[in-house]
Amino acid sequence: MSITSIAPTPPFNAVSLRQDAGVIGLVGLAHMISHFSQLLLAPLFPWLKEEFSVSYAELGFLMTIFFVVSCAVQALSGFVVDRFGPRPILFAGLSLLGLAAFGYAVSTSYWMLAAFAVLAGIGNGVFHPVDYTLINRKVSAPRLGHAYSFHGISGSLGWALAPAMLVPLALMFSWRVALMGAGTLAFVVLVVLMLNRSKFDLPVAAPKQVDPQAATEGTFTFLRIPAVWMCFVFFFLYAVIISVVQAFAPEAARQLHGVPMALAAMCLTVYMVCSAGGMVLGGFLASDPARCERVVGVGFGVAAGVALLIGFGPVPGLAVPALFGVMGFATGISGPSRDLLVKKSTPENATGRVYGIVYSGLDIGQAIAPLFFGTLMDHGQYRGVWLGLIATQGLLVLSAFNVRKVRRTARAALASA
Repeated sequence: MSITSIAPTPPFNAVSLRQDAGVIGLVGLAHMISHFSQLLLAPLFPWLKEEFSVSYAELGFLMTIFFVVSCAVQALSGFVVDRFGPRPILFAGLSLLGLAAFGYAVSTSYWMLAAFAVLAGIGNGVFHPVDYTLINRKVSAPRLGHAYSFHGISGSLGWALAPAMLVPLALMFSWRVALMGAGTLAFVVLVVLMLNRSKFDLPVAAPKQVDPQAATEGTFTFLRIPAVWMCFVFFFLYAVIISVVQAFAPEAARQLHGVPMALAAMCLTVYMVCSAGGMVLGGFLASDPARCERVVGVGFGVAAGVALLIGFGPVPGLAVPALFGVMGFATGISGPSRDLLVKKSTPENATGRVYGIVYSGLDIGQAIAPLFFGTLMDHGQYRGVWLGLIATQGLLVLSAFNVRKVRRTARAALASA
């Protein structure tokens, strides 16, 4: 009997691990560029203010334009993702972000910046429907918690990377060179994803003969699910929290506790880095979907307690960055469970649509929050900023448990029917 040499076949789990890690890593890389692009202009405001002779309010309006456009596109792009698949939409989004960065760099007027803010908002609006469609359909169930964790970490790192890259480039060369560097980074990532485009393929469903009216009704059926809208409210509140922490909380804490300027500037970086660390632990906690609401409740409950201490306690100025770190870590722990809340409320084959609607709450919150909290800052209501942050964190905890309540009520009604 002859013996034929056969190459050993790797175990299924090893193959699955490589496939899952590839998808998770590439989707996270794209998500990092999305968050990176959200902060292209803000770190450069001092340069842009002088270049275009505009106020900070006018520069802030550019961010409002960005997020309003992103919100509209995000809500609509989910339908496009479900129809055409995530890969072409992802590549288009990255291309638009790269073009917008180069457009900012060559702008000669405020209105050119505004036009490219629209373009950037269109590009940014596609990422959450694309990302979560790929994660939910390509990553094996036991690794979903870790996928959500890495997705959140990559976003936090994108926010941290923007000022770390742009400000030094602007200081060494100019703000235009900094934005060209940002555009180059976006296109480099696009090339990496295109070289690995096979990892974004989804199984093609067999075509079915359906009645057009029934198909249209089925397309929008998810809008009648109460849990979807509760998730929308949840992410709106989450966006308000992030917006306050990014834009106003460090300065409000500095005014209240006499935090040295250099330490106050570190607060956001400490928050984001610790948030990323919390997401690593949160990925393990999210392995049990039954406890995702409790994880969110505990995480944001602790964050609200820390915010209460910063806003109203006798805190030494030197301790404030450390407290920001604790608040960020507690928030990060809840990140993967937060995403799992949406998955548990998502009907089959409607991932893009549901995530598009739900995550548009992020853009709405980030567009509205600066208007309210910025007014508080202008009037010196620094404790009011922290009080608003605490109240929003409390409402977010309640909304997480309300998502579970609404979902269970719907299941009970379906069972009785």
